[in-house]
This record gives sequence, structure tokens and C-alpha cells, in this order.
Amino acid sequence: MTSRPRALRTVLGAVAGLLVLAACGTTEPPAAPAPAAPAPTTAAGPVSLTDSRGKQINLPSPAQRVVALEWNVAEHAVSLGVMPVGVADVTGYGNWVKAEPLDASVADVGVRGEPSIDSIAALRPDLILATDELPDTAVTQMEAFAPVAFVKGNDAKDSIGTMRRNLELVAQATGKGAEASALLSGFDASLADAKTKLAANAGQSFVFTDAYVEGSQVSIRPYAKGSLISDVTEQLGLTNAWTEPGDDVYGLGETDVEGLTAVGGTDHFLYIANAADGGDPFTDQLAANAVWKSLPVVQQGRVERMPDGIWMFGGPTSMEQYVDALVTTLGA
Repeated sequence: MTSRPRALRTVLGAVAGLLVLAACGTTEPPAAPAPAAPAPTTAAGPVSLTDSRGKQINLPSPAQRVVALEWNVAEHAVSLGVMPVGVADVTGYGNWVKAEPLDASVADVGVRGEPSIDSIAALRPDLILATDELPDTAVTQMEAFAPVAFVKGNDAKDSIGTMRRNLELVAQATGKGAEASALLSGFDASLADAKTKLAANAGQSFVFTDAYVEGSQVSIRPYAKGSLISDVTEQLGLTNAWTEPGDDVYGLGETDVEGLTAVGGTDHFLYIANAADGGDPFTDQLAANAVWKSLPVVQQGRVERMPDGIWMFGGPTSMEQYVDALVTTLGA
């Protein structure tokens, strides 16, 4: 299932660096230099894992030639130090997933949800990572030449937990368990640090949306409770003012500008757009809209556009990128 704002209609930075604190008295000898960190390694030996379908995947060794058919699994792989040999919609990934860039060597294997089987086969992958649903015929064709492991796109009942488990599954498949632990520890530290910085904002309300244009109609997607962005933001002490339920997977709602009048008095109206893909419907199409201009958040200047290239459905590094941007946006 595709999640990019223009394509989906029914649906932060790198790992935090280790801060070394050294205190040295004037009469004490200098501290011995810290030993060099070991180079990242890949666990060896056979791998057996169970994917989100409940299917057991057996690999003779950790996967190295990985093809990623969705951007979340591509981001997971790159963040773990495994550059995929192929990714679906490389250009779109480059526009939306700035936290974990792809190398120029990564081949484009077609459209997310409808990848090119021939392009994938030509890359000789030892593992294909997929998210949500693909046509059964495509899965059967791919499984004829490589194992296919599925992870959940999300689960609105436990978005943060799903993100963590997805990363751990990709790490298990690629022998990068230590790297996954470091990423998740960094994510937890980033949340704790940001919550402290945003203490003055605790209890304030927010709405987070994106939007897309079809013809002359602007459709707005509020990120309801259960979406990854909402759950991360609420972890920082803020409260989601959008009370309508989202979908069961991504926690996304659907409304129009009139629907925003229900939350017009919220403390923060946050949104994501992308100059390279779809532009900004809020400043372009809605700038002269009477309903939009009448909203208290607009009249009081409480509308904030988040930086381009934060993938709202991504992994720990995309979420750290978002958390850093939110701290900056809210002035902490």
C-alpha cells in the first residue's frame, strides 16, 4: 500500500550521536584515549525469520543484495548500513526520505505496489523486502527467484511498536542486530531529550496534516491518533486535537477545508508538503479560500509547515528528523 501524499488516497536526521563528556582536573593526568569503535559487522550463518504474513523465511546467510519495494523498508535497510541494490520509485524516495539517502548505484525497480519483476530479477537479489499488499501473481513470480519478506506498513493500534518491530525484522534478515539496537536507543534518547525541551508546550494541542489536489479540489489528510506522527508527537507531551478516527493501518483521516473548522482553535496547525512533489496546497490553492482564512490558527499565525523530506511513515531516523524539526518549530 502506497503512502506518499500524492499517491495515497486511502492511507528525523541520522541516529543520535554518542555524546562523550570528559572532565579533567588540572592536577590529574590526561584521560586515556577511548578505544576505536569497532567497524559495523554482519552476523554470519543461516537466518530464519517470520514475516508479517506469518510466513517463515529461511536464508543461508544474512541478506546483502536487498531489493526494497516500499520506502519504509528501504529506509530501514539504509539506516542499518545495507544499501539496497534496488528500490521502487527511487526519485520519489529521494524527494520524501531525506533522513537516509540512497546511493547513485541503487536501481529503480518501478512503481510501488506494481514493481517490475524483470528489473528485480536482473539484480539477483538474495532478499526482497515488501510492505502491505502486492498482487499475488507478482509475489509468486518473485518468490521463484528470491525470498520475499513482508513487514507491516503500520498498525494504528501500535504505530511506534510496529516501526520498532519492522526495523528489527529487517535487521534480523540482514544480520544487523547491533545496529538496530543502537538506532532504537538513539530514537528513545531523542524522544526523551525533545520532551524535556518541549516541557513548556506540554498539554498544548496540535493538528498535523498533509494535502493533495485533484482537479480544483483540495483534499486534506489529518494524521489521527494512531498514526506514527501523532503517536510520536503525543509522546512529547502534546495532544492531538483531531478526534475523528483514521484508517486502521496508517491512522489517516480525510476531510476538506470546511472540516478544519472543528479544530480551528488548536494551538498548533502543523503540516507537511513537498516542493518537488505536489507543492504546497495550503499556500497555493487555499491562500484565497475564505474558510481557510477564517480559521483562528490562520488568523493568529499558528500554521507551521514542516521541512520538506521528512517521511511520515518511516523509521527511527525519519522520526528523529521530525522530532528535531518540531523542537525548532515550536521554539524550544
